[in-house]
Amino acid sequence: MEIINFIFRLGVVFAIFGFIWGIIQIMYTIVRATAVKSIGEDYLVKMVKYFFLVDVTFIFAYNKELNINQLITTALILMMYFIGKLQNQQNKISMIQMAMNQLPKKEIKFDLKAEIIVISMSVGFFIWFIFYPQFSQNPVSIWFHDSIIDIEDTPIFGFFFKVIGFIFIFNMFTKMMNGISQIVSGKPMIGRKPPFNNDQQNETKDDSKFDDFEELD
Repeated sequence: MEIINFIFRLGVVFAIFGFIWGIIQIMYTIVRATAVKSIGEDYLVKMVKYFFLVDVTFIFAYNKELNINQLITTALILMMYFIGKLQNQQNKISMIQMAMNQLPKKEIKFDLKAEIIVISMSVGFFIWFIFYPQFSQNPVSIWFHDSIIDIEDTPIFGFFFKVIGFIFIFNMFTKMMNGISQIVSGKPMIGRKPPFNNDQQNETKDDSKFDDFEELD
């Protein structure tokens, strides 16, 4: 039960961190005005985001003492989060590439190698914090930590983000179970049929066929 409560708490932490980072991202965009971001700048910003997410999450998991179960759970949640983000990005790129067949060409800011490097470095930071937890304490991460607690303790906003946190963790575990099921059985537990399926063409009636309710002259 304790580990379930901890996982739920991590979901809330992820949700509130995403909200705070979204505000920072908006402010950053306003400051930059109309300047075009390069792909290098995009991945630099992502690296900073992932670093502080790992840092803040570690602080919540560490809590002034080394708890192996919580640290392992945190590492698994972070890995599922990073992999889920990568898969979502790949799916988005695939849809854009399909749409670009009929739309004007547009630069796609995605680099799989850079994505893997950013994720690997983020995991490396988490491992580094385990051996040297004192380096996880810095003014920015402490500010994130305190801000998350303040928002979590706010009656209305706190409840709102707890709901989001629960949905976040539920979706993450659903994706994980789908992945395991697909590896074991070759089929996801929860699958969606594509909106346009070639099999639908076979459902059209041929003029030479009829069903039980058709009348023949």
